[in-house]
Amino acid sequence: MNLDNKSILITGGTGSFGNEMVSFLLKNTRCKRIIIFSRDEIKQWEMNIRFKNNNRLRFFIGDIRDIS
Repeated sequence: MNLDNKSILITGGTGSFGNEMVSFLLKNTRCKRIIIFSRDEIKQWEMNIRFKNNNRLRFFIGDIRDIS
């Protein structure tokens, strides 16, 4: 599957799977942006530091279970 120039959404993105998926995508694809959606603001901040403020990453606070 070609992910070049695509936007990827990862829900629960600051967990162990999300961190590894982001690492993989940044190293192996030319996707346009990776959207990290999670409930934990501190983990998002830590993840942003881990990936050196990569401009392809976007972070959003929320819970996929919240219907409002």
